[in-house]
Amino acid sequence: MINIAVLGYGTVGSGIVEVLNTNGDSINKRTGKEINIKYVLDLKTFPDDPINKKIIHDFNIILDDPSIKVIAEVMGGVEPAYTFVKEALLRGKSVCTSNKELVAKHGAELLKIAKDKNINFLFEASVGGGIPIIRPLNQSLTADEITEITGILNGTTNYILSKMSEEGLDFNTALKQAQDKGFAERNPEADIEGHDACRKIAILSSLAYGMQVDFEDIYTEGITKITDIDIKYAKVLNTRIKLFASSIKDGDEVHAMVAPFMINSDHPLYSVNEVFNGIFVKGNVIGDVMFYGSGAGKLPTASAVVADIIDAVKNLDRNIWTNWSSKKLELTDIKRIKNRFFIRMSNDAAIYDNKNVEEVIKNKFGVVELVSVDGIDGEIGFITSDILEAEISEMLKELPGVLNLIRVRF
Repeated sequence: MINIAVLGYGTVGSGIVEVLNTNGDSINKRTGKEINIKYVLDLKTFPDDPINKKIIHDFNIILDDPSIKVIAEVMGGVEPAYTFVKEALLRGKSVCTSNKELVAKHGAELLKIAKDKNINFLFEASVGGGIPIIRPLNQSLTADEITEITGILNGTTNYILSKMSEEGLDFNTALKQAQDKGFAERNPEADIEGHDACRKIAILSSLAYGMQVDFEDIYTEGITKITDIDIKYAKVLNTRIKLFASSIKDGDEVHAMVAPFMINSDHPLYSVNEVFNGIFVKGNVIGDVMFYGSGAGKLPTASAVVADIIDAVKNLDRNIWTNWSSKKLELTDIKRIKNRFFIRMSNDAAIYDNKNVEEVIKNKFGVVELVSVDGIDGEIGFITSDILEAEISEMLKELPGVLNLIRVRF
């Protein structure tokens, strides 16, 4: 029997218990050992739950128990999770986590401790919920040089954008619907401002390129500026707007970005809708690979954590190698990257000294593709050719009538 402990009995923690109870027999056969939850650490008690007899409030009980070989950390946040996880690893206990904040901030350090102690720090559930992506990057795709990772990594924003597209909802109505259904937090800032997706692409980039990618260095833009009018333009263009988290390698340089993109049906992520996640990976040998599935939720995320627990139990005295060093990868300044842009501008000539607005656009941007939508007056939409990010910023400063800008990838 292998005793484990679970830190946190919220959504994912209770899901771990459920997964182990539901599939315990098959899990034990795969590991060759019986997995037993000995402790669950939480501030609360759960008198109506059978787990209550295993609830403890002092982490030191877990640390001081030599029978605990594996710990599942599903508390979330950096502290006290970091302190607990680091101390557990130093005590020779493997740790499995779903905590993207922890992994993005301290992943390289915690992996090194695990390697030095010949144990494991595993974090499949930190990106993509139940989608297997960490193992493929760390094991299955190691023969390839990864040249691109682009993902829809946040189910909340994907749900909001899907509802805006499918039902014509405005942003606030779609967000409220997501909150009512439990797909968005009461404070949704981390999701809708892109911070959640940013941490996830930082983790994937660190694994893909073997060096520390700091999430603070990644240009991040959320979806709060996307309007129902933008969605109408997208429909006329037979496109969809998605929040992309991208990491692209060009030669020796890597740039990363989180931002809304307008894509057409040729893109492999076009059909990833609702709360689902999709991750597109391009390798120099294997070519294009897609990963798709439930990106969040109690049981999908818990399933990924339990898969890590199984790996940890099967490798109690052997470190599973992970290519992620603490050496920092300096990302290319996003200002040096070219993109195409969809831009909406007021067509009130008075704003532009009574000049013809189309002429103003062509003089500023050169050849563009004009876009019009029936029923939308007072503005003009167009798609530019490739422009440096630095240049587009300067161009827009000189145009007072700009209403919105969305990057284009088709």
